[in-house]
Amino acid sequence: MTPYLAATQQAGRALFERAPKGPVVMLNLLRFRATAEYALSPELAPVEPITGAMAFDLYIAHTLPFLAASGGEILFLGNGGDYIIGPATERWDLVMLIKQASLQSFMAFDSNADYRAGLGHRTAALADSRLLPLAPRVQPSA
Repeated sequence: MTPYLAATQQAGRALFERAPKGPVVMLNLLRFRATAEYALSPELAPVEPITGAMAFDLYIAHTLPFLAASGGEILFLGNGGDYIIGPATERWDLVMLIKQASLQSFMAFDSNADYRAGLGHRTAALADSRLLPLAPRVQPSA
């Protein structure tokens, strides 16, 4: 099975075409490597090998100031596990909900060069992931 670690141009274009209004919440489903793999970012690699979960903690610590500066926040960060409803062969180690005021503020955060300098921790940490942008549903009027 092919891991999903980064957005494609097609997926990004589809999100912009969808043009969600108002706040956007990003649902992150994350599966960690047993040992973090820093081959793509050796400058970030710790002296001794660490777990994927530890590498992701480094990513979170690096990311939080940039997230806050962009007006974003972590709504939920919690341990995952096996599904009650879903494929028995699929499990997620961590679930995260990130809120941004708008799609534009998310893109400003994501394109910040100083933030992007620490993305290697995320890549080193993850064996697979999913990212689903969520927008508030307009309630039908009674």
